[in-house]
Amino acid sequence: MKALTYQSVEHVSVEDVPNPIIVEPTDAIIRVTSAAICGSDLHLYDVFGPYLDKGDVLGHETMGVVTEVGPEVHDIRVGDRVVVPFVIACGDCFMCDRGLFSQCETTQVTEYDSGATLYGYTKLYGQIPGGQAEFLGIKRADANLITVGSELPDERYLFLSDILPTAWQGVEYAQVPDGGTLVVLGLGPVGQFASRIGVHRGYRVIAVDPVSERRAMAERHGVETLDLTDDVSDVIAKLTDGRGPDSVVDAVGMEAHDHGAVGLFQKAAARLPDKLAQPLMQKAGIDSLSAMHLAFDIVRRGGTVSLSGVYGGTADPTPFLSLFDKQITIRMGQCNVQHWIDTLMPLVEDPADPLGTEDLVTHPVPLDRAPEMYEIFKKKEDGCIKVVLKPGAAA
Repeated sequence: MKALTYQSVEHVSVEDVPNPIIVEPTDAIIRVTSAAICGSDLHLYDVFGPYLDKGDVLGHETMGVVTEVGPEVHDIRVGDRVVVPFVIACGDCFMCDRGLFSQCETTQVTEYDSGATLYGYTKLYGQIPGGQAEFLGIKRADANLITVGSELPDERYLFLSDILPTAWQGVEYAQVPDGGTLVVLGLGPVGQFASRIGVHRGYRVIAVDPVSERRAMAERHGVETLDLTDDVSDVIAKLTDGRGPDSVVDAVGMEAHDHGAVGLFQKAAARLPDKLAQPLMQKAGIDSLSAMHLAFDIVRRGGTVSLSGVYGGTADPTPFLSLFDKQITIRMGQCNVQHWIDTLMPLVEDPADPLGTEDLVTHPVPLDRAPEMYEIFKKKEDGCIKVVLKPGAAA
């Protein structure tokens, strides 16, 4: 089959790789109909190379049709149309019983002291082949696959795999009071959905992003937007009675703009031999923190900052004096995808499409164009906000 594979730092390619097979009796296989490129995939593209091997198949936002099931799969049948949560969980351990599927004790990657195994996401999370491919092998199919209807387009359901529940969890964690104000930093795919969710829930939503096309998309859904200017903190303060917003969602994470020492460190570490780079990243890794620090700066005293953007640093400076003085609550973490599906399914199937799932994809392209789209998405060129790969489409 064809699959998008990691080759080296900032180099991915579509290659012929072996088809997945049933290994465990609880496995299944799907034919992929849609697979998105996530902002988190860019971390693999240019930062986490030391935890990848040449030929690893990437991708963790996937849906398709079941083509084969193992003998101990009882709830999923061949022919089912399904969405694949990026988190692989058992569904009945201590953590799963508490809705913390991303901390599943059955699939935790103990070698790296990491949480639950993920599709297409490095040795840190199990090195399981991902879904930017023609077929995907599914682990623990009954506990994870989400069956969906046959009438609506893929774009209604695909984002249940990651970014829609990630955004929902981000807003939940933000603890916005009734009628409160939410600021969303970053209008990539997660920021778009977090903003729309805030509007849907009746909050005043202000979003910040330097890219005009992203701001225009958010404005179509009732979001107030601001450019990322030097005085944006002052502007937000004036818009919120001088106090700042009740809550902030940082939907940027380590992708925050930083062209100085942090960026040089990340690029240098990614190109070192794995045996040198891994311990360096585990003990001295640092992130671009401009988005996080902006969130801490603008949120009102007693407010909440929710981190939805991924951070991977282990030596990041944190302004604890200010956080303690302002009495800030911080919530964060990998999304517990399965926990939010029952809440989100009625919204994605609502004929009115209240979260605008069909107004997000800017670049639906064949799988063969994936390498080109990684670069375009990274550079935010061509109005690119969300890429969806279609393995069955002609190039």
